[in-house]
Amino acid sequence: MIKEYDQMERIKAYAKGIRMSPHKVRKVLNQIRGRSYREALILLEFMPYRACWPVLQTVYSAAANAKHNARLKKSQLWIVEARVDEGPKLKRFRPRARGRGFPIQKLTCNITIQVQSL
Repeated sequence: MIKEYDQMERIKAYAKGIRMSPHKVRKVLNQIRGRSYREALILLEFMPYRACWPVLQTVYSAAANAKHNARLKKSQLWIVEARVDEGPKLKRFRPRARGRGFPIQKLTCNITIQVQSL
């Protein structure tokens, strides 16, 4: 059975376990939230941050989901929600003086992008 999508229904895409701090990704997501799909692509391609690549992949995925699943045109999509949450931490130890170990926590994040056709 094919689901009929409403024009105002939101289409989602997720990227989980990205090996990057959520603070760095949030700086990029604040720039694209509320913009059209094309504007977001232009911004993400030319911003000089390493966090742009996983966000760009997630935006592409959300647009592909909207085109394939809901039969929406990419030119009419808007990013209505862009969120990043903290993922599981990788716990490591760094050797320190006098045989001690110093804990290191390597952060990961989960990116959520929702697009909607207007």
